[in-house]
Amino acid sequence: MARLYSRSKGKAGSKKPLDAKKQPWVSYSNEEIEKLIVKLAKSGLTASQIGLNLRDRYGIPDVQVITSKKISQILKEHGALPKLPEDLISLIRREIDLAKHLETNKKDTSAQRGLILTESKIKRLVKYYKAHKMLPLTWEFSRENAKLLIG
Repeated sequence: MARLYSRSKGKAGSKKPLDAKKQPWVSYSNEEIEKLIVKLAKSGLTASQIGLNLRDRYGIPDVQVITSKKISQILKEHGALPKLPEDLISLIRREIDLAKHLETNKKDTSAQRGLILTESKIKRLVKYYKAHKMLPLTWEFSRENAKLLIG
């Protein structure tokens, strides 16, 4: 599949194994993995950072294969899921950084284009999350509120 705003294909990247089965070296039970996930979430890590941490530190390659739940589902069950989705937060941070950059570099046209594209991605993502009831229908994005919300 081609990229959204460029013509490149983007084929590089790691792939998961075809056969989804529990690996023999994983010695953790479902309950232990859930406790680890909640502990890592309370330490301030996002869902993707928790997955990387479990893979690199604890040798758990895929949480969903072992527990038959995604990390975000486990966080939701334990009440540790953040109010805003992780991908939306990262796009808002990128938008804030680009706007701050453009305040000092007003003639940076490539950054202006990046800001426009990032804003449109945020709007599309908010529309999706509202349709799937992951955000309240009254939630609106504005740069001033985002600075207060994200920090």
